[in-house]
Amino acid sequence: MKPKVYVDGQAGTTGLQILKRLEARRDLELLTIEESRRRDLSARKALMDAADLVFLCLPDAAAEEAVELIGNSAVRVIDASSAHRTAPGWVYGFPELGTRQRGEIAAGSRVANPGCHATGFLSSAAPLVRMGILPRDYPVTVYSLTGYSGGGKKMISQYRSPFRGAELDAPRIYGLTLQHKHLPEMQKIAGLDFPPVFNPVVDNYCKGMATTILLHNRLLNGTPSAEDICAELSRFYQGKKLIRVVPFGQNDPMLSANKLAGRDCLELTVCGNQRQTMITAVFDNLGKGASGAAVQNMNLMLGFEETEGLTL
Repeated sequence: MKPKVYVDGQAGTTGLQILKRLEARRDLELLTIEESRRRDLSARKALMDAADLVFLCLPDAAAEEAVELIGNSAVRVIDASSAHRTAPGWVYGFPELGTRQRGEIAAGSRVANPGCHATGFLSSAAPLVRMGILPRDYPVTVYSLTGYSGGGKKMISQYRSPFRGAELDAPRIYGLTLQHKHLPEMQKIAGLDFPPVFNPVVDNYCKGMATTILLHNRLLNGTPSAEDICAELSRFYQGKKLIRVVPFGQNDPMLSANKLAGRDCLELTVCGNQRQTMITAVFDNLGKGASGAAVQNMNLMLGFEETEGLTL
């Protein structure tokens, strides 16, 4: 029997992208709700209770309420909001961080999908902490460029409006209080003693991210060179299907944040020298940064091939 899957919040940007990846699948049954009943609690509850797995593509408060609506204890949940990413009882949905992480996702009943900026940050910082290269008390700084689709339907309409202001033509720094909602998961999952100083930037293109950390090698354990760090990250991600480390010195002379737009993989580029290192994760904020990662987690939870329905 095919597993039944329901996307709660399927009209939003993340939900639509998940549906796009699932609609052609013949190995599962996709449950849908009539547009006129999307806000009908009883209709949503009935569909969630009938599903084997539910995606929650909702604002944080609505996601918390949706979990409480589910009456069938056998239903498994992937939450794409930030409501449960550091919550007890929830597995963090980043399978590349280790065999144990992958196994917990596959067996989990409650999985929290990572945030887009957090995905880029953790892809470099978390392995370095786990390998003992990046000290847990290191004063990490990170900046992250994103396309406007990460802001949802409202921001997309602003950027695509013929009457938009000239300020939208240039990169815009936000999160100026340095309290971005992805910071708790970035610190916890990386295993850092302190949250990184995080600078997000949105720019005038639709999809794609480039998340960068900058390191002083003299402050790292073992004082490795940038080339050494690249080699260690390559070993860490060896055999992983959705994350690739560019061989040292073979990167393009300029890194484009939208290089992997439309794809569900992530690419790490390590640059620098003996004294300093820059590591940049390039990926699609709606791919490995959101909907693609959610489908990857679903595949693991339901026993499908990890990359089924994804574009690499």
